[in-house]
Amino acid sequence: MEFIIFLSKVDKEIIELVRKANYSIEENSPICLTNKKYIGFHNRSEKLIVICTQNAKKITNFRKKQLLNKDDNHKTKLYIKKALRHEATHMIQSCNNNKIIGNIEDIKKRLNKNKIKALKSSMKISGSNLNREYEAYLMEDKPRKVIKAIKKYCL
Repeated sequence: MEFIIFLSKVDKEIIELVRKANYSIEENSPICLTNKKYIGFHNRSEKLIVICTQNAKKITNFRKKQLLNKDDNHKTKLYIKKALRHEATHMIQSCNNNKIIGNIEDIKKRLNKNKIKALKSSMKISGSNLNREYEAYLMEDKPRKVIKAIKKYCL
């Protein structure tokens, strides 16, 4: 899986835990073609997380030659890391009987305007529960909390 080259040590631990929770991770599945703006998907019934690496690379203008200079592909790395954490949070919620694990009022207070804009956009396609999306967007920046929550709710 190509997306692993963009991950930190902490994010690679998330992948390990996702697999221990009996989930599969796929890359660039056909579902990625439904909307080029989406970088990740969670499929509860199939226990599957999909990372759309090709979409992330297109959105962030990834260039293969830039792989040598770590700073040039910072945006691609960021998008892929956040997608993994976001979808892992949906997995955690699924392990918790499809409920959020935090306090929704605290979660809403912590989201910035850009995350709220992205949340509204993703709601148009996913039709997901708004509170679950709020939490997933907040957890994108908290990989250690994602790890802790996977251990608590899914293992």
